[in-house]
Amino acid sequence: MNPSDLFQETISALLSNKARSSLTILGIVIGIASVIAMVSIGQGAQGAIQTSIEGLGSNLLTIMPGIVQPGRGIVSAGRGTAQTVKNEDAEALRAIQDVLYVSAEHQRRLQIVSQAGNNTNSTVIGATSEYEPVHNVSIDRGAFISDQHNRSMSRVAVLGPTVAADLFGSDDAIGKTIRINKINFKVIGILKPKGGAGFFNPDDVAIVPLTTMQKILAGADYLSTIAVTVSDKDKMPAVQELATELLLERHRVAEPDFSVISQADILGALTQVTETFTIFLASIAGISLLVGGIGIMNMMLTTVTERTREIGLRKAIGAKNKDIGLQFLAEAVMLTFLGGVIGVALGWVVAILVSQFAGIVTSVSIRAVLLAFGVSAAIGIVFGYYPARRAAGLNPIEALRYE
Repeated sequence: MNPSDLFQETISALLSNKARSSLTILGIVIGIASVIAMVSIGQGAQGAIQTSIEGLGSNLLTIMPGIVQPGRGIVSAGRGTAQTVKNEDAEALRAIQDVLYVSAEHQRRLQIVSQAGNNTNSTVIGATSEYEPVHNVSIDRGAFISDQHNRSMSRVAVLGPTVAADLFGSDDAIGKTIRINKINFKVIGILKPKGGAGFFNPDDVAIVPLTTMQKILAGADYLSTIAVTVSDKDKMPAVQELATELLLERHRVAEPDFSVISQADILGALTQVTETFTIFLASIAGISLLVGGIGIMNMMLTTVTERTREIGLRKAIGAKNKDIGLQFLAEAVMLTFLGGVIGVALGWVVAILVSQFAGIVTSVSIRAVLLAFGVSAAIGIVFGYYPARRAAGLNPIEALRYE
């Protein structure tokens, strides 16, 4: 049997019972669409997290009080309550070669109230002028915190766009007065929107001079974070090691009472989580593919029974076992192929709809599409083999007698 005849016979057989073929294809469609949608959501989330981490700053090292242990978070001392990282540590880190900027920061979650009475609970960050280049933030209107503001402990604030909108709506916040912890601050600048995903939203912040934060708002002489920008990405491991050695010497401890975390560390941990989550979702969706494959086997076995006399007649006029088996296997593969095509298209549409209406970034990769096609073809071969073999093995005389 040549390929042209095989194709025509396959199409004819499937069209002879459209309802049954359609329902069988539906199982594969749902399975493939689910896998495509779940994988695209997982890959999109991974890309969003990577963009968010990189958006917090380029070639960034973050030094925090307390010890970070895998799976346990920060132990020994909680972030915000530990007092092991000081202003002097930030100054000492400037001496390390290949360090471009050092941003000393103290942050707390505080209530902010506008003149009109609107209020919001946001992250208030005490920072220096180097916060701007370290964290890649830009001023939309007004000005950023300067060294003079820190020297004079000025009561000025720079608002993220989310905080500005919550407090002042569409009004211009520049020059207005806000109250942080019952202390008046003058708004001198508004940041450009950056957007955020995960644990930190850079738009939902209010930035004040570090000295003002420590002496007036918090009453603390320690830091929550020191952010360090390294000149070259390839030099980050070396700078990370030098920073650790320097702080160990300054703190005069054998074991670190601080953590030096790079972007690669954070990104690697979050990527591992999203990859595991994606595999988990795809595995659940893959169960429907297994169900669809069982449906194909059930349909093909039923078809073999219904077409027993036809098989006997074909064999009687010279059809070989190989021809009969190939025909039924081709029908099973055609069912999964059609289901795969429709499933990929449906999964792509679902991913786009999720991105538009749920606000979740999705990313459909060619690899996922090829994998879906490969899996659908494999299902057709695996679940179509037994019915095809059973059809090929029928005795032509008994088949002709079958009622």
